[in-house]
Amino acid sequence: MPHEKSIATDAPADLAKRITEALLRERVVPRFVDSYVVENGRHALQVHASLYRDLLTLLQREALLALTVRALAIVCDEPHAAGKSKPCPMLRRDATAFRRKYLASLARQQGWSAGDALDFQRDLQIYQELLARAAAKRRTRKPFEAADHPFVDRCAFLLDSSFMENARLAASRTLAGIEELAAQLTALPDAETKTKASDTS
Repeated sequence: MPHEKSIATDAPADLAKRITEALLRERVVPRFVDSYVVENGRHALQVHASLYRDLLTLLQREALLALTVRALAIVCDEPHAAGKSKPCPMLRRDATAFRRKYLASLARQQGWSAGDALDFQRDLQIYQELLARAAAKRRTRKPFEAADHPFVDRCAFLLDSSFMENARLAASRTLAGIEELAAQLTALPDAETKTKASDTS
């Protein structure tokens, strides 16, 4: 019984599971590629089945990075109300523990080797550093511009490096959907979030 309770209140593992399942269920990456191919007439991207599968695998990893970085920012860095006290971010040690447990759970669910897990963590850190730099610029983006985000640049290069601007705009639209998905997946009632965070520290 205590074992079942610990599983039920393991917020980092629960979040990792929901993120993994949501990416597959919502078909984020296949829809991104298929709509790009149709809109831009780039049917050659889907001609070779093995190359197309490899492309989807690479883009799926980028989507997982983007979803992870946004979800962790919401859970660990953004202020949350706790009872009657004013909203405040998670304590740094709690946030560090949450991130560590989340990444360990994600690695297990994905069946990664230690090297794969370290590569993902390294790329996640690159994402976080680039996003912090972009936030420091504080420049408002025009509606027709692609987002200043590593997901946009990396996906555009992987998807269609000869049509970078078109690919960046398509990736930017997909990023908006990913960030919306992150908000949905992290939308837990405050009391539940507080309980789960304390149980995992």
